[in-house]
Formats: sequence, structure tokens, C-alpha cells
Amino acid sequence: MNRAGVVIVTHDSAGHIGACLEALATRCEEVVVVDNASRDTTCDQVRKHPRARLIVNERNLGFAAAVNQGVRALRSEFVLMMNPDVELMTGVEALVDACARPGVAAASGKLVDAAGAPQTGFFLRRFPTAWTLVFEALGWNRIWPGNPVSRRYRCLDRDPEEAGEVEQPAGAFLMFRRQAWEAAGGLDEGFHPVWFEDVDFLLRLKRGGYSVRYVPAVVARHGGGHSVGKLLWSKRQLYWYSSLLRYTAKHFGPIQRAGICAAVVAGALARLATGIWTERSLRPVAVCGKVVRLASRCLVSDRFAHGEGWTPTAE
Repeated sequence: MNRAGVVIVTHDSAGHIGACLEALATRCEEVVVVDNASRDTTCDQVRKHPRARLIVNERNLGFAAAVNQGVRALRSEFVLMMNPDVELMTGVEALVDACARPGVAAASGKLVDAAGAPQTGFFLRRFPTAWTLVFEALGWNRIWPGNPVSRRYRCLDRDPEEAGEVEQPAGAFLMFRRQAWEAAGGLDEGFHPVWFEDVDFLLRLKRGGYSVRYVPAVVARHGGGHSVGKLLWSKRQLYWYSSLLRYTAKHFGPIQRAGICAAVVAGALARLATGIWTERSLRPVAVCGKVVRLASRCLVSDRFAHGEGWTPTAE
């Protein structure tokens, strides 16, 4: 069995996947690319790299399902989950060593931007509290970015050069032990198509008694949001709020759920005017209605308290 392998999920990623695979060429033994129904030349770009195995899905299965698919296709003991707009700048041996420590399930390195500056506030976070999700849903983190809730959540009080135990590194660049992935039952494919699946996975690992390490000596360059940035405003709002509510239903009690759901409804209504202006249509009204219905069901249904039935396309 190879010690470390890589899973990359692509969706219309032709502009990034070539550089990503070039950076991996001499650093990882096994690479699997799972393509979620790209409509551009992503698959052609991957085929130019013979060391990378390509799995092509005829429809977009979502990020979590594609990651699980890729992990099953690998033979490695440790799996590095990477976004296609991430370019490895160092080796990953230090991540493997960190993951191999007793009781450790996952490890992550430092993500930097094109200028080499750490992407502080993104690549390391703590698990969201109910207050965190209220602030995020209402958009207060944008209006008041220095507020104490957001500062703590986004680890703005932590030195990015300080190695050690962390809670929630970004899923854009995360290595995990296969055994821990199996123990957790993989990523929850109900987070569809994207958002919060990595947070949920890491929280379940922590509750299973595992820890997660941060190794700043391992560095990768990260573009950021290349796929979700192409989404229409309406889809982006629906997917993000739906995944936030699924996470809420799985991990918070009734009182906290009530506060988060109320914030989701208020936030969706507040964003409605922006959506109508952005899309020059009334479609955001229907999307807002779907978000409100999801929030209502999260609040009153025991079935959704267990995280069932949350695919937004089912709405």
C-alpha cells in the first residue's frame, strides 16, 4: 500500500487542474481526479498527466460523494484531499508523519495566496458555535469583520506559523488517515453539492476521540472559490444556506437551532433585494422561499434534527 495518495474533485476546473497536477508530479505517488460532470476541457487537461487516474461522473454528485469515491479508488494509507486550484509548494512528508501519530486523524498545511501571504481566516478555523452561524447567516461577519465571534471562529488570534493541534483546517487542503475516514463513515454526502461537509467530517472525527494537527512547514498556493464563484447568486445562496441548516440540524439542540433558523430567515430576506438586482429577475424570491421552508423544517421536524433529507435540489 502506498503511504500517501491524493484526491482532487473537479468541476469546470480546466483553468487550474493542469498547474495543480504539475506541482504534484514528483511529490505524490498516487493521484485520483474525480470529475463532477465538467462542461469544459477539464478531463482533457487531466489526461495529459498519465500518472493521474481520472474518474468521470456523468452528473455532479457533489463534493462529498466525489471525495468518498476517490478515496475508495486509492490504495494509500493516508489521503490528501485537495481542491484543483491548490498548487503544492513543498513535500507532504510532514503531513504524513503528523497523521501517523497515535490518536491523530488528520493534518493540514499552510495555504498562501499568489503573493505568498497566508490566507488567514480561511485555512484555519475553529468549529462554529451557534453564535458563529447566526453572525454568518446575517452577514454580520462582513459588516463587522473584527467582531470577537468572527475573530475566534476564523482563528485571527492565532499565529499562522505556530504548529500544533487545531479544530477545523480547510477541506481545500487536508490529509486524513484512511482508518479514521472509515471509522467516521466517510464524508456526509447529504451536504450537496458543497459547503460544510469538511466541517462536519472534522467534528465527527473529534467526537470520535481523534485530534487534528497543523503543520505550517507544508505550504500550498491557493486560488480560492473557482467553482462556487461561477454559481449564479440564487444557487449559491440556496446551497450555502441548505448546507448550513443541515449542519445545524445535525449538531445543535432545539434552542440553538431556533436561533440559527431565525437568523437564516432574516439573512435570506435581507439578501433578497441584492439577489433581484444581481440577477435582474424575480427568481431570488423563489430561492428565498425555499430557504425559509428549509429553516422551518429544521426547526420543527425531528427527522431533520438527524440530518435527513437535506438535498436542496429536492426542494
